[in-house]
Amino acid sequence: MPKVAGIDSSTQSCKVVVCDAESGAVLAERAAPHPDGTECPPHAWWAALQEAGDGLLDDVAAVGVAGQQHGMVTLDESGSEVRPALLWNDTRSAGAATDLIEKLGGPQAWADATGSVPLASMTVTKLAWLAEHEPANADRVAQVMLPHDYLTWQLCGRPTTAATDRGDASGTLYWSPVTGEYRTELLELAFGRTPELPTVLGPAETAGETSSGALVSAGTGDNMGAALGLGIGAGDVVVSLGTSGTVFAVHDRPTTDGSGIVAGFADATGRFLPLVCTLNAARVINATAAMLGTDIEGFNRLALAAAPGAGGLVLLPYLDGERTPNLPDAAGSLHNLRRSAMTPENLARAAVEGMLCGLADGLDALRDQGVVVRRILLIGGAARSPVVQAVAPLVFGGPVTVPTPAEYVALGAARQAAWALAGGAAPPEWTLAESVAERTRDVDPDAGAQIRAAYANARTAMHG
Repeated sequence: MPKVAGIDSSTQSCKVVVCDAESGAVLAERAAPHPDGTECPPHAWWAALQEAGDGLLDDVAAVGVAGQQHGMVTLDESGSEVRPALLWNDTRSAGAATDLIEKLGGPQAWADATGSVPLASMTVTKLAWLAEHEPANADRVAQVMLPHDYLTWQLCGRPTTAATDRGDASGTLYWSPVTGEYRTELLELAFGRTPELPTVLGPAETAGETSSGALVSAGTGDNMGAALGLGIGAGDVVVSLGTSGTVFAVHDRPTTDGSGIVAGFADATGRFLPLVCTLNAARVINATAAMLGTDIEGFNRLALAAAPGAGGLVLLPYLDGERTPNLPDAAGSLHNLRRSAMTPENLARAAVEGMLCGLADGLDALRDQGVVVRRILLIGGAARSPVVQAVAPLVFGGPVTVPTPAEYVALGAARQAAWALAGGAAPPEWTLAESVAERTRDVDPDAGAQIRAAYANARTAMHG
């Protein structure tokens, strides 16, 4: 049977999985690290892909890339990098986001045009920042891509025109999920002109071939890849706890949330992917564990020893600023300090509760956009934590389903590659559901409501 490969080029690393094209069974996988920080030279991603894929990509029939969303990749006329890419978690363009909202007539105008409201994470704001703060670099820009576009372009031998897909393009805020077209007037509003943009391919179309003759699929963004890898359907909502936290669902129509809380993205199948993102997720746990002088196992023991509500302590976990709520310059803050509550156990518990309360707000925002929530799937590195699994049902108000740990973004990219290889109207029916195990826990609605109310009160008191 033919083999296909899926690539997850995330903030922290590049992961490659090789699967059987018919069943989806994982045959091999490998990873290579990326440099840390909020900007990165794109060639570092290419080097990591070559390292992780060495020997694995030689005999695959098709390959797909799912990458971190929003990153601004700028190339000159020769295809050389103009500057390091600004990543989704770089907040220097917060002022540009505010200016762009005002220029177009308010947040609802942006939501109606592109499905989303500009935030510092979005590509269009980064281009506006570049035009204002680095005009010499801006003048050199001939092409603008996203991280997954860049890797697809490299895999295809650097063709004249790059390719992207609906899902990742919808995170630029100069492409409309409603019309399926670029809104170049919005790019000109931000950047002053329209550089060359990737061609937006359909879900099963191919971008080209590798030097060894493997088909290269359209690729997509990482959240869209995870949705495809999990095989989610109506009523499924995914809460992903990685470097960032995301809450998303596949939806049958585009959303246009003028509050800016829900980003109205497209997905990788021709449908839509309303999504809420927080900048702070798994690293909140890592940072709190370091502050408490313990490792992750020690942190889990401490947090599980504390009662729900953490003795009244509330952590607003905005350690890297925040995207939802839109507080790019915020810092984390600890509230309701009393001598009786000031224990390592309560602080560890408050870190987990605070991280999850922000994502519970995201669940509510999706419901407000008409998304039906029947099942909550918890994925990402932090989803493996026993304390996260214990607290999530309490904060979310119901049981959660924890899929068996797997590289779901890369699996989604591999499934897309298999779709491109086979053609047809739908992606292949891989046996995805068998990898899912439900974790049921007792839910105390009163305790959960108290935790969320304390978080909301602290957020309002601190940030209005």
